[in-house]
Amino acid sequence: MPTHNRYFLAVLFSLLASSFAPAQQRRKVIINEDFSGPGGSNLQTLLVLVQSPQVEVLGATVVSGDQWRDEEVAHTLRLLEIIGRTDIPVVPGAVFPLVRRREETQLWQDVYGKVAYAGAWDDRWWHLPLVVPPLPEGQPTTKPADEDAAHFLIRMMRKYPHEVTIYEGGPMTNLALAISLDAEFPKLAQELVFMGGSLSPQTDNPEFLNSPRHEFNFWFDPEAAQIVLRAPWKKIVCTPTDISVKTRLTPEMVKQIDASGTALAHYIARFFHPGLGADYMWDELAAAAWIDPTIVTKSETRYMGVDLDRGAGYGNTLTWTEKDKPRFAGQPVEIQVDLDAEKFYRMFVSLMSAPTPGDHAPAH
Repeated sequence: MPTHNRYFLAVLFSLLASSFAPAQQRRKVIINEDFSGPGGSNLQTLLVLVQSPQVEVLGATVVSGDQWRDEEVAHTLRLLEIIGRTDIPVVPGAVFPLVRRREETQLWQDVYGKVAYAGAWDDRWWHLPLVVPPLPEGQPTTKPADEDAAHFLIRMMRKYPHEVTIYEGGPMTNLALAISLDAEFPKLAQELVFMGGSLSPQTDNPEFLNSPRHEFNFWFDPEAAQIVLRAPWKKIVCTPTDISVKTRLTPEMVKQIDASGTALAHYIARFFHPGLGADYMWDELAAAAWIDPTIVTKSETRYMGVDLDRGAGYGNTLTWTEKDKPRFAGQPVEIQVDLDAEKFYRMFVSLMSAPTPGDHAPAH
């Protein structure tokens, strides 16, 4: 064979290999989130993971938290329609926490003081659980998966054992239910990455002013969080409020994203609401740091739990070091402490400004 032909074939083979490599190497993830919307940290986290060429999103499992489940499902379906990724299944999960209810929580606040933020239970936007109000971004025409979140999570772990990361950005009810149904479920996951918990955040945000160990995802369903933290995961990585409050989505960043002109970029710009904690990049940071761990510059290892006493600390974050942990502590948790904020911002703006990757996912 002539030399130039061998060279041509070698180049062709190299190009073909490089074109197939990303699909083979993409990291599988299921996003378990309280997808409140439109816009905001929860749905922008979905976008971070969908936009990354390194990631294969197997599905979005939805849990009540910041809003009720059915409203969150609708926001998620509509966003996936807007960006052209309706191939990603949206799977409804738990409507209510395992134990806690709004009426009991209102009485608890009468005794121990009002929380600054109560999510779906908050009087400022309260509506009945199964009501889906008109959506500012328009009602979706696509439908959610005909499966519940707990069984979907288990099925994916069985289908791709030790390959799937669980990204958890809301109350942990769906994960607790999956663990209760299948004790092997956490062992089959590659790792658990979650935004939640609070140690001693340095912020003037009223949500943490009087109760620095209070964090909404744990507080909304404390029993679920305790079940999940004590499960036998191979690895747990936590993005607590302490590091999330060091981030801000700014009008300048949103303007830069919007200039890309995509439907995704216009969606972010339209529903960006700065101030009152809405511009903290709570969950986006956890997702971005999973994709690129060098964003986090400092971490600590602790054991974590949740206060399940029904007193003033109900739902608060508990932590211990190796030498003072309780007898029945769960797995050690890698807790993120500090970050390279500029690197994180550059990554976020780049992903949000890029064209949306097409449907690469296999049938589910």
